[in-house]
Amino acid sequence: MPEVMAIVKGPKEAYEGMVDKGVELAAKPLIKVFHQSFFAGCYIGFGGMLSMVVAGGLADAAEANPTIQTFVFAALFPVNLLIILLSGGILYTGTSATVAAAVYERKTHWVNIPRTFVVAWIGNFLGALIFALLIEYCDMNEALTAQLAVKVAEKKIKADFLKTTIKGVGCNWMVCMAVFLCGQAQDMTGKMVGIWFPISAFVAIGFEHIPANMFMIPLGMLAGADVSVLDMLIKNFLPTTLGNTIAGSLIVAGGYSFAFGRLGCNNPSPLPVDRISREDLRIDAEKAGSSSKAEAGSGAVDEPAIGA
Repeated sequence: MPEVMAIVKGPKEAYEGMVDKGVELAAKPLIKVFHQSFFAGCYIGFGGMLSMVVAGGLADAAEANPTIQTFVFAALFPVNLLIILLSGGILYTGTSATVAAAVYERKTHWVNIPRTFVVAWIGNFLGALIFALLIEYCDMNEALTAQLAVKVAEKKIKADFLKTTIKGVGCNWMVCMAVFLCGQAQDMTGKMVGIWFPISAFVAIGFEHIPANMFMIPLGMLAGADVSVLDMLIKNFLPTTLGNTIAGSLIVAGGYSFAFGRLGCNNPSPLPVDRISREDLRIDAEKAGSSSKAEAGSGAVDEPAIGA
């Protein structure tokens, strides 16, 4: 009976894939890190605007049952992460885990942490901000959409520093698990499911995601929200970035390095991360056997020629 091929990697192999992703990112030229971060910021705008337009139109229904608006917003928002993760985009939130994991495993230098973190943050911010400005220029930030944008922006600066930081921790824990599950799945459907559930969960719960806030707060400010630039930076961006970094670099990268990597004194996986079943072991064994026979046969033929 033929063995069933798995389409999901084990958690250890998934972590090692995350490490490899961090190594790849750390080795990129800064201009490419910025380019992919800028694109990711724009994609955040696409998903954020989709949620604003559709959920904003449910204002009347939300008066009777606010959960309806929250659910729709959360259900639509993950489209941006689907595009980003499946097209090679770079978000600050995922970078905080992948590059840190590569450092824990001693596969890249620690200096790549500030190097990639700063460039990813700036690229995300500029992409999201320019997208928000274009939305405003095109007169798309108005009516019910603008009302929801104002409501969201003003709500995001009301919590104190510690509470916003903790919300940032909860958010990026979920975002990094979406990255983890996306790497674990080996088909498009699995990747989409692995991304959708954690992302929609953090949005519905009300956690704080710095790339999303880079779009939503400026959008609300452009619509007339009572939020200053200083409020945005000090009351939201700073604690949210801190919380996202703690979750990505310490909880997810550090936690899974302890579970499967060097911090926990674990041995590397005996298989390359792209192998997902025992079938590969059998194929490799057969190849090794064939190679040995070929070498032996080649030696037997060559000896007489040398003697001649």
